[in-house]
Amino acid sequence: MCGIVAASAHRDVSEILVSGLRALEYRGYDSAGIAIQTNGVISRQRTQGKVRDLETLLADTPLSGHCGIAHTRWATHGVPNTQNAHPHISGNEIALVHNGIIENHDALRQELQAAGYEFSSDTDTEVMVHLVHQLMSQGSDLFGSVRLMVKRLQGTFSIAVLSAQESGVIVGAREGSPMVLGLGFQEHYLASDVLPLLGVTNRFVYLAEGDVVRLDTSGYEIRDCEDEVASRPVKEADLTADAVQRGKYRHYMQKEIFEQPAAVAATLEGRISADRLLPDIFGVGTGEMLRKVRQVHIVACGTSYHAGLVARYQLEQLAGIPCTVEVASEYRYRNPVIPDDTLFVAISQSGETADTLAALRHAKESGYLATLAICNVPESSIVREAGLVLMTRAGLEIGVASTKSFTTQLVALQLLVLELAQIGGHVDAEQLAQWVSELNGLPGLIKQALELDERIELLAERFVEKHHALFLGRGSHYPIAMEGALKLKEISYIHAEAYPAGELKHGPLALVDHDMPVVAVAPNNRLLKKLISNIEEVRARGGEMYVIADAQAVSSLKDHHGEIIELDTGGELLAPVVLTIPLQLLAYHVAVLRGTDVDQPRNLAKSVTVE
Repeated sequence: MCGIVAASAHRDVSEILVSGLRALEYRGYDSAGIAIQTNGVISRQRTQGKVRDLETLLADTPLSGHCGIAHTRWATHGVPNTQNAHPHISGNEIALVHNGIIENHDALRQELQAAGYEFSSDTDTEVMVHLVHQLMSQGSDLFGSVRLMVKRLQGTFSIAVLSAQESGVIVGAREGSPMVLGLGFQEHYLASDVLPLLGVTNRFVYLAEGDVVRLDTSGYEIRDCEDEVASRPVKEADLTADAVQRGKYRHYMQKEIFEQPAAVAATLEGRISADRLLPDIFGVGTGEMLRKVRQVHIVACGTSYHAGLVARYQLEQLAGIPCTVEVASEYRYRNPVIPDDTLFVAISQSGETADTLAALRHAKESGYLATLAICNVPESSIVREAGLVLMTRAGLEIGVASTKSFTTQLVALQLLVLELAQIGGHVDAEQLAQWVSELNGLPGLIKQALELDERIELLAERFVEKHHALFLGRGSHYPIAMEGALKLKEISYIHAEAYPAGELKHGPLALVDHDMPVVAVAPNNRLLKKLISNIEEVRARGGEMYVIADAQAVSSLKDHHGEIIELDTGGELLAPVVLTIPLQLLAYHVAVLRGTDVDQPRNLAKSVTVE
């Protein structure tokens, strides 16, 4: 979950590296560093803290040169401090930056210490730079040494390495962690993703698993996991450098919340008409395979897991297909029973989520009917490795707390639900036409929900001094309550938990008092009366009640049920998406009022590429 940028050019690369780190800081912000190769010498600056702290350091002691590597860290081994910050150096001759985890670092450390190498950090990364140094001292060049070194590693990594002895040369490698090669005019780059390089190129080569690449100003060479020369396609990115700007918004998260009408519209575009699903939205000729689906198994992490839980309710209710949903980090450590004709669905915003990617790879060997990826990044590992793909088209999301990725995942999953319902004959043409018509109106309903922003900003003032909050939902809205609690806790640092409302009397009710805000999600469905009873339980114990309610449900609620925020949800299919919006706004405004770092909450990073 760290960020890597590297560049070799005929000009000073220091600004390319530092500006690249700014764009990558959503991947890690515990420490940052840079190493530049100049006249046979490697110079380094690194510091605990954010990229701005590195910039302050560089203002006092500038570095310049035509070849360099840089890194922003999210700590896995060793506390966040300058000593553990990347780049790491061996013998003042080799510098290396790393994203990932090396599982056999202890054994390698002992071996290197026995050979006379001294370690200055607590990181797993340092074993790699000493290994490269050791191999080069035995006569191998940098490219060859890195290729030999990675064969000894167990774990996941993307790395960039430079040597004082080889002017202008950078070597990169990847295994289980993303790495992209950027192509310029007589200059080449490496990075964790395309964002940090959009200011210098829009042409990219996505390295495959096991690839090792050597680059300099004249060109590049890629070797695959068999050490054979490999050719990878060149892709042109549609994104521009302007895409990473906040514009009129105070935070990226705020911007991304307000981009949701457009993101949802983009996810639906070309997939539905006025009253029907368009053909082949899961790929040409997939209809026959989908017709065989008798069960769905969804695997995901965090926010994506919550989207999967909503889909479970809708798949079973609307399509009549059994569905199980599992946290990806648990999935491959047990022996799941896989019924015949089961579709495996992996959901990931980044497409590089380590646990979800590992689960997908395990699933491909486990006898599923097919694998489907629902993802936001077209060139990601999960997209490349799944059999079927449905892109969410959320656009660039930089805020660590996922917002538009979640709502577009819900919409993508709804398309899957309707496709399976239609193919399986579980819905007639009239009902399908109604659901599709509702989906067409979803961007407008989200836009209306966003008009609650000022009211929710005022409401947020009541949460600022709180230490705990409880979120309640029933049916498909219990996962929406889970998502609301997650958003509040991850960016405001208020402890928040979600429960199915019917579970209140089985323990959580003991927590309720006048200092515990309770937020309920109230759609207008058959569970509304049950939910109202649960709300009464909270109010009877002095709880501070806030109800996010469908406008059609408000007449069933009374003033003494607490503060009611009403909105038009568009019906049962769309309600989970629309009711998410006020919860996102609430979390955002509480975090702003509490003065936390909204876009880069402590201890978290955007793309979770380590297990």
